[in-house]
Amino acid sequence: MIIRVYYEDTDCGGVVYYANYLKFCERARSELFFQKGLSPHKDNEFFVVKSVQADYLKSAVFGDILEVKTKLVERKSASIIMYQEVFRDEELLFKGTFKLAFLKDFKPSKIPPEFFEIF
Repeated sequence: MIIRVYYEDTDCGGVVYYANYLKFCERARSELFFQKGLSPHKDNEFFVVKSVQADYLKSAVFGDILEVKTKLVERKSASIIMYQEVFRDEELLFKGTFKLAFLKDFKPSKIPPEFFEIF
């Protein structure tokens, strides 16, 4: 997924605020669903982030064009682990591992088979 860095994404120095890398990754995960004509939130079923391990390697700045790459690392019946990287051109700026739990009515639940096809 391609993202342009806007002023609202940066701190007063024009550098991307650290929490926004997590938002960029969230957008990219949601976009996987949208590209298939689906929604990551279906009735009372949805993913939540259970844990994240993040490495901030270099800074993006106002006006940069970034690419978020996403891959599935592990899948279980009610959770998945995704690995995501944020690049500026070929330069790796951020990498993170996200454990996502699937909930139905706010309780852990099996991930529907059609969702696995997305990843």
